[in-house]
Amino acid sequence: MSLLTAATEVRLRAYSPYSRFKVGAAILSVEGRVHVGCNVENVAYPEGTCAEAGAIAAMIAGGDTRIAEIAVIADSPAPVPCCGGCRQKIAEFADQGVRVTLHTTDGKSKVLTVAELLPGVFSAAHMDKI
Repeated sequence: MSLLTAATEVRLRAYSPYSRFKVGAAILSVEGRVHVGCNVENVAYPEGTCAEAGAIAAMIAGGDTRIAEIAVIADSPAPVPCCGGCRQKIAEFADQGVRVTLHTTDGKSKVLTVAELLPGVFSAAHMDKI
């Protein structure tokens, strides 16, 4: 199953009664497995979970630790970029050259690397003490 197919299928299970904006994400781990997530809203905004964060949590829960590729899909006129928090979460588990493909439900897509998605990323290297 392709990442786009996996993201498309899980998007349909999103819980978005407030925004009605369903998002699906699928991660291919370095270990070769696909992990999916969908947005889960909560009436107490912003306490919901983004699709990308859900897919990362599923990856970690499944025993994998590194992202090889990620696909995100939403029903919008143009590919929807990941929020700032998800950009940081993705960067935690992916190398800077990893491909992030943003899709719309009508077939448009935009491919970025993690470095393009989050330039100037804050990393553990910034916390090293000299």
